[in-house]
Amino acid sequence: MTYASPPDIALALPRPIAEYVPHAAGMCLLDTLIAADEHGLTARLAPRADDLFAEAAGAPAAGMPAQGIPGWVGIEWLAQAVAAWAGWQAAQRGESSAMGVLVGSRHYTSCRPHFSIGVTFEVRIGCDCVAANGLGQFSGEILAVDTPGAAPLAEGRLTIYQPPQDAAHDP
Repeated sequence: MTYASPPDIALALPRPIAEYVPHAAGMCLLDTLIAADEHGLTARLAPRADDLFAEAAGAPAAGMPAQGIPGWVGIEWLAQAVAAWAGWQAAQRGESSAMGVLVGSRHYTSCRPHFSIGVTFEVRIGCDCVAANGLGQFSGEILAVDTPGAAPLAEGRLTIYQPPQDAAHDP
């Protein structure tokens, strides 16, 4: 899978990702849009102890951090990266971000029970295909920025549905 890389961008990046993700304050879990192109997107985040999903991960004596984000939240990070990609695509066309829905995942694995607080993570997604009916298939991975070249901490394949703009507002 090819993911967006900084040389392939059209807008001045990096920039706050919230402008591309149609979520209420506090629900946008990603921080920064690093790169985007017609094939995918790269975002970053650094979880904090006061984040929405932060929880005790175990005793430091057991080798686990005192606080962390559960590994299953990574699927939402991937889904929000897809939402940001769709929002970025819409912005390129002069349109606003539209609603989308995570339909499911054909595959999601995380090699960690928790993502550590204070570590910067990179979330990369690539568009495998988008059908005319609004269904799309995306591949993604989550990596720790401080360990370049390391294997992904989590990987997944997501199915997303984005209804047509006029259908999104029908009662």
